[in-house]
Amino acid sequence: MLKSLPGPVRGAFSLSLYSFNTVFWSMPIFITAFLKLLIPVRGWRKLCDKILNGIAHKWIAVNNFTQRVFCDIRWHVFGLDSLKTGDWYLVVANHQSWVDILVLQKIFHKKIPFLKFFLKKELFWIPILGQAWWALDFPFMKRYSMSYIKKHPHLAGRDLEITKKACEKFKTIPVSVMNFVEGTRFTKEKRKKQQSPHKNLLRPKAGGIGFTLAAMGDHLNNFLDVTIAYPGGARTFWDFLCGNVKDIRVQVRSLPITPEMLGDYFNDRQFRQTFQRWLNTLWEQKDRCIEELLSAPLPDAAAATDVTPCFIEPMPVLNLVMLPEKSSPLTP
Repeated sequence: MLKSLPGPVRGAFSLSLYSFNTVFWSMPIFITAFLKLLIPVRGWRKLCDKILNGIAHKWIAVNNFTQRVFCDIRWHVFGLDSLKTGDWYLVVANHQSWVDILVLQKIFHKKIPFLKFFLKKELFWIPILGQAWWALDFPFMKRYSMSYIKKHPHLAGRDLEITKKACEKFKTIPVSVMNFVEGTRFTKEKRKKQQSPHKNLLRPKAGGIGFTLAAMGDHLNNFLDVTIAYPGGARTFWDFLCGNVKDIRVQVRSLPITPEMLGDYFNDRQFRQTFQRWLNTLWEQKDRCIEELLSAPLPDAAAATDVTPCFIEPMPVLNLVMLPEKSSPLTP
C-alpha cells in the first residue's frame, strides 16, 4: 500500500523516518561515546566500542526496514555466502551516488562487522549525523592539493597520520574498513577530465588502501571488492527515497590478504608500482563486471532473480592472490 503512494509523498515519509531514526539512535550513541571518553581504560573502551557497534547495527536495521516499506527494489546480490561477522575486512567499491552507502549497509548488515567509512572532514558538520559518525570512530580526512602542500609543507602526511590513528582503533574489535578508492563520485564529466581509461569508473587511488593494509595487515582477514551497478543509471538520494530506483545489482568477491600485499607504499618504489598495477588490474575487471551487470536483461515483475554473477577471470595479484570465477546468488 505504501509503495503505491506518489513518489514525492513516499520520499517525504521516508526522509522523515530516516531523520527520526538518526535522531533516536544518536542519543545513546552520544551518551556511550561520552562515557568512553570519560574513563580512559582499555577494557572499558573496548566494551563501549561493542555497545556503540550494537547501537549502530540497530540504526541500520531500522533504515533497512524503511527501505522495504517504501521502496520497491529488485536486489541482485552475489558473493555473500562466505562472509563472517567475526572477521576484519577491508572493503573497496566503486562510487556513483550517496545511495551507494545505503546499498553497502543493507547488503552487509549482519554479514560482516559494522562498516567504518573514511569521510571528508567537512561532513562532520552535518547536524547530528556527522557527530554520530565521529562518535562511532569514523575517520575524518582533510584533503589537500599538491599545490597547497607545496605552500604548506608541514601538512604533508597529515592524512596518513589520521589513517594510522584510525587503524589503531580498529584493531580492538572486528571491523570492516570501507574505502571508495576513486576518491569522489563517478560522473561522465569527471571521467573525461581525468582521462580515465575505464568506461564506468574513475582512476583508482592506491595510497589509502595501501597504507591501511600496511597499518592493519596483521588484523585484516579479507579484502572485499564490491561492484555496484544501477541498470536505470545512478540516481540521487531523493530519487531513492521516492522509489525511483527499481533495480540494484551488486557483485562481491573476497580476496585473501597475503604478505605480498603488505609493504611500505610511500617509501618502497618497487612495491608501490606493483601495488598500483594490482589495483589497476582489479579496476579493469570491475569495469567489465559493471558492463556485464548492466547488460543483463531487466527481469519483469513476476520473474525470479535472472541476473547471473559476472564472470571474473582469476587475477594474478603479486603471483598469489586469485579471484573466484563465480559466486552463488543471494537476494537479501
